[in-house]
Amino acid sequence: MTDETPEPRPEVPSALSRFLASPRAGVAALAVSVVALGLAAFPYVSGAGTSDAAIRSYLLNHPEMLQEMSNALQAKQNTALADAITRRAALSPSLLAADTRDAAFGPVDAKVTVIEFFDFRCPGCKATAPDVLRIMQAHPDVRFVFKDWPILDRGDPSGPSHYAARAAQAAHDQGKYLPVFRALMAEGDLTQESIDAILVANGVSLEAAHAAIASTDMTRHLVDTDTAAMALGLQATPTFIINGRAMTSIQPEAIDRAIREAKAR
Repeated sequence: MTDETPEPRPEVPSALSRFLASPRAGVAALAVSVVALGLAAFPYVSGAGTSDAAIRSYLLNHPEMLQEMSNALQAKQNTALADAITRRAALSPSLLAADTRDAAFGPVDAKVTVIEFFDFRCPGCKATAPDVLRIMQAHPDVRFVFKDWPILDRGDPSGPSHYAARAAQAAHDQGKYLPVFRALMAEGDLTQESIDAILVANGVSLEAAHAAIASTDMTRHLVDTDTAAMALGLQATPTFIINGRAMTSIQPEAIDRAIREAKAR
């Protein structure tokens, strides 16, 4: 990769917004849990009684309490999920074993390997993509593996997430993965037409790409990735795994710090 002028950095969604945007049905449960926690803690933090009027008055005057509890609850859930993924990866090393079909960059024998499961239509994936590429430039001694996981139209292999994943893999076959990855992440309206235009614009043979996109080998690759993701217990994209340890954050600073810590071990 060549040096370039840094692009404007988009705002990376918070852990909470990432949770709300994920396929998990947890919005109502999270809200109820936070309120219930607030009610349970109320007598201890307020020094007041627990009448409905007292609770309502306190919470109206201290709404930040619910936000703090929500943040703490989400952090706890993120940590528990990451720990569970890490345990599953340790118990079944084949789930994260090197797969020659994946787009991967950096030394094969690198001390540190970063694996990203992502969907080209995922807002968090799009927001972090420019920084992922910057981190790759900053760490040429690290192996970066891209796992195209089109979860947003899971069950619909004709959907735009699936087509984008197949197109990126077809571009990888022609040595054009990274420029196509960048362009697909920057495109706000992914359709077959816009994806094909991106392939052509980046020097990919459309005829060869379409043959690869329609192949049973491509289907098997995506199915295998989905199977591994499910076995690991992944619940959202992007998910970053560094040397077998799942990240609790998608913030670029946290990813870079985890890489540096892994190098120092």
